[in-house]
Amino acid sequence: MSFLGVERSLTGRRWVGPPVETTRAAEALAQQSDLPDAVAQVLARRGVSAAEAQAFLAPALRDLLPDPRSLKDMEIAATRVMAALRAHEKIAIFADYDVDGGASAALLMVWLRQMGHSATLYIPDRIDEGYGPNEAAMADLAATHDLILCVDCGTLSHDPIAAAKGADVVVLDHHLGAETLPPAHAVVNPNRQDESGDLAHLCAAGVVFLLLVELGRQLRADGQSGPDLMSLLDLVALATVADVAPLVGVNRAFVRQGLRVMARRERVGLAALADVARMDTAPTAYHLGFLLGPRVNAGGRIGAADLGARLLACDDPHEAAALAERLDQLNTERREIEASVRAAALDQAEGRGLDAPLVWAAGPGWHPGVVGIVASRLKDASGRPSIVIGLEDGIGKGSGRSISGIDLGQPIQRLVREGLLLKGGGHKMAAGLTVAEDKLEAAMARLGELLEKQGAHLVGAADLKLDGLLMPGAATVELTEMIEQAGPFGAGAPVPRYAFADMAIRFAKRVGESHLKISLAAAGGPTLEGICFGAFDGPLGPALEAHGGAHFHLAGRLDINTWQGRQSVQLRLEDAAAVDG
Repeated sequence: MSFLGVERSLTGRRWVGPPVETTRAAEALAQQSDLPDAVAQVLARRGVSAAEAQAFLAPALRDLLPDPRSLKDMEIAATRVMAALRAHEKIAIFADYDVDGGASAALLMVWLRQMGHSATLYIPDRIDEGYGPNEAAMADLAATHDLILCVDCGTLSHDPIAAAKGADVVVLDHHLGAETLPPAHAVVNPNRQDESGDLAHLCAAGVVFLLLVELGRQLRADGQSGPDLMSLLDLVALATVADVAPLVGVNRAFVRQGLRVMARRERVGLAALADVARMDTAPTAYHLGFLLGPRVNAGGRIGAADLGARLLACDDPHEAAALAERLDQLNTERREIEASVRAAALDQAEGRGLDAPLVWAAGPGWHPGVVGIVASRLKDASGRPSIVIGLEDGIGKGSGRSISGIDLGQPIQRLVREGLLLKGGGHKMAAGLTVAEDKLEAAMARLGELLEKQGAHLVGAADLKLDGLLMPGAATVELTEMIEQAGPFGAGAPVPRYAFADMAIRFAKRVGESHLKISLAAAGGPTLEGICFGAFDGPLGPALEAHGGAHFHLAGRLDINTWQGRQSVQLRLEDAAAVDG
């Protein structure tokens, strides 16, 4: 049954309220804990009991941090790093070119620097070398280094790691493992097939942080002190959010504490990046995912692959400012390239139909650096797992994004075993692949079959899930701050969305190129300010601007807006439906 009777909103979605069981649990939680109903609803959706509520609202890293040694090979990996420090061996860091890889590399570089040890950074070129270790690069590094640390990659790199003759290789990764492990000195990965899966939600930076915790333990056992690990949590938070890791368990504490560290602006690279991104408020998970993350990624997408990691590890303010400026320029170029590919991919995917178990598109010359972002846009538009592939010289290199409850990484690994893909891997929510162009259609058809078996075709693509009803007068700064305490919100922890029923539009004005600013109110009640970004890119802007006195049900999330030192609540409007009669 639809919420408020909205079967088809202005954006074509059905509104769905919380299940009856969740509502009942929220009512009980509110009575037992004295929490506002809106906060209790969020906690009930996450399965939090009254006894757990206070601890959930204030997650402490000391309570949630797992024992690093619960991960296989962790003690072996840390012992090998300690041996390298004692012997003053040469260390190389081979990292992936995305935010998680860059942040993981920066964690190690900063820690080693504080221990008086340097390391060589190597990040492969996305176009020339592709993802992960390759035989030539690993052989070259092994010729001049004693220890190679592979971060955010390496779990499936059997031949490249075998090529690193004369050096030990330690893999610190989180991507899905195969039945056999590469011939490395240690493979630390919560997604190894022989792991329990209890820490499968960690990104690579989370794994690296646990390595640093274990290194600290071994240092203390030797009577030494190590670097302050809490000061490194801003890097872990950035990677966790940008890599769309589920915000559950210790990841919540990583992000909450990391945001506090970031707010101190002590890391010159992140401070410079925040400045070019025009961030003028305390950082939030939104800023990590939509302002900072894309800029760090821009170097690996269309520029020099190591720019992001160098910025994050930088300790010189002037160098940091120059790197941040360059990444900001590259991000602008990336957006232009992305817009062109997105339009072509969406047109092609719509031609196939957006209701299939798999939505995909492929085209010649599509830049490999933006196919992942475009796949994410297709996923958002269709509510289905999506793949976008760039073709060149008979080879397709693509990237995929999935939806909650549908595992994309395992089917792609299966297609590699079946010979339909040349390479492929990833995790549940994101994956990459390489395919021969003459096998493209067959590979996508087979992937669609495997995703259909998981029920990808049954997911309600047009559902907007809401957490309940609010009145404008109840949307206070205090309530919004309490709701934020139940965060951070992101992957695995959807941001709370509320409906405002039967609202009059008191004011509506177009701002910028495509945004809409509104004021809404119930009959005779206080008003609530709202903003709808991109409203005129779809039907919301025109309909609400020309409301003609009609009433609407409105839906969105609450934000705190800070202007000249004053705080107020605004509705970030996401959908609307005309009130019948």
